[in-house]
Amino acid sequence: MDLLLAAALSLAPTQQTQTPADADSEFARLEDVWNQAHLKGDADALDRLFADTITVIVPRMVPFTKTASLSVFRSGGMKFDRYATSDIAVRRYEACVVVTGRLQRSRSMGERVMEDDWRFTKVYVRGAKGWQVVTFHASEAAR
Repeated sequence: MDLLLAAALSLAPTQQTQTPADADSEFARLEDVWNQAHLKGDADALDRLFADTITVIVPRMVPFTKTASLSVFRSGGMKFDRYATSDIAVRRYEACVVVTGRLQRSRSMGERVMEDDWRFTKVYVRGAKGWQVVTFHASEAAR
């Protein structure tokens, strides 16, 4: 029986998988696209990264939908001077990836400048459009 099972398995189609290093580099690239889009105010890049059902939850603000979040970028009312992540951890679960880390950013709205130091969780899901973020949640980092 074991010989039969081994023979059957050797004929079964194989699924191509990524190594952990490949997955890490893929999500390092996506995280860089995310960060650069925020710095440049690139709503089109964020539109591609955001799933249609994304929820963005950040301190002291109401939850944002995709439409609401993109409207902030398209209006040009908020600009980022700094958007830096660190302590990144990538955890992959089949068609879902969870990225956690620290986000330090500086943003301005008119003359008002705000500094944020947050811990974040971002969930990517692979769909027809590739990897997209379905939720982004941030909370104040411990000081």
